[in-house]
Amino acid sequence: MTLLLVTCGRERAGGSADTPTSRATPEESLAPRSRPAAPEVRSAAESPTIVFLGTSLTAGLGLDPDSAYPAVLQRKLDSAGLQYGVVNAGVSGESSAGALRRIDWILRQQPAILVIETGANDALRGQEPDSIRANIQAMIDRTRAQTQGARIILAGMEAMPNLGARYGRRFRDIFPALARANHVDLIPFLLEGVGGIDSLNQQDGIHPNEAGARVVADNVWKVLLPLVRSPAA
Repeated sequence: MTLLLVTCGRERAGGSADTPTSRATPEESLAPRSRPAAPEVRSAAESPTIVFLGTSLTAGLGLDPDSAYPAVLQRKLDSAGLQYGVVNAGVSGESSAGALRRIDWILRQQPAILVIETGANDALRGQEPDSIRANIQAMIDRTRAQTQGARIILAGMEAMPNLGARYGRRFRDIFPALARANHVDLIPFLLEGVGGIDSLNQQDGIHPNEAGARVVADNVWKVLLPLVRSPAA
């Protein structure tokens, strides 16, 4: 299992659980580093944080951390002059139940925006869609109870076709149903334009390569940009 809990700035900060680059406390590991920006330098305390809670798709399995889609989004934010620190909290192989077990610690960061990307590993294991939905609902509930108005973005996913049409439909419907019920923003399908395209994926056919990660970042950016430009965010 690979754990990435790194800030995504112009310099890499962090690494895998097996090869830590520092002995920072959990709180220090979560804190975004300050980044130079004209006309002023904003400290970590002043910069709102966007946390990406996810699986290997978010962690960037098989990629340099600077190529994972959250790092690509950090560069987009910097280029747009938007003062946000991005935290990659992706864990390879994690289920929605595992993400739920981590959520209380993640929320100590008090993110301005939390992006939830989970469920893909549950689907690979054929987990009951109702159970996946309950886990994600619990994450949304805890986020609203433990933060000061954090905005939530839910990343839609789809199941592999070998699980059958009925399972695929039930799994796919989890995400828009939760978004409607909880009034949260939805990325319709995180891997839109990437899934099933050999040239945008690694040899396993599942995880995006560097070019694919840039497309994924564009999919997220379409939903994220209006929020970071909004005073409510």
